[in-house]
Amino acid sequence: MSKKLVAFFSASGSTRKLAKTLAEVVNADTYEIKPATLYTGKDLNWNDSKSRSSVEMADINSRPALADKDAKISEYDTIFLGFPIWWYVAPHIINSFLESYDFGGKTIVIFATSGGSGFGETLSQLKPSCANSTIWIQGRVFRGRTDKNTLSDWVKTLAID
Repeated sequence: MSKKLVAFFSASGSTRKLAKTLAEVVNADTYEIKPATLYTGKDLNWNDSKSRSSVEMADINSRPALADKDAKISEYDTIFLGFPIWWYVAPHIINSFLESYDFGGKTIVIFATSGGSGFGETLSQLKPSCANSTIWIQGRVFRGRTDKNTLSDWVKTLAID
């Protein structure tokens, strides 16, 4: 069996709850991807074109600074990578994370939380930040609370051990 990590970014707490539950289901360690400067409610106001998140997402080359680079990626075979969907893609801090480590030979399974958006172009925008992973699996976007049974059923559909 492969060693698994659930790495996640959560601005409001929804993705954190899902990631912790997923880690229990797949018997994985967790690692929270944190920005050097935490996001405030004002930063996350997508209705304000001058909010921090709006400005970052308007610039495809934006790479928010990470609080640390302490993830022990080399110890894992499978990385479940979770985040909220922002503007139909992953927040650019996910690109910052992917560009900070060597994912060579790893399987990356992406999952997300969203109130209504799908993955959109998420996978195609993440792959260039981590071209050397062995396998990319576009997982699922979850809405609201998700229980262990739902996550377990989803994980069974993935081609991982």
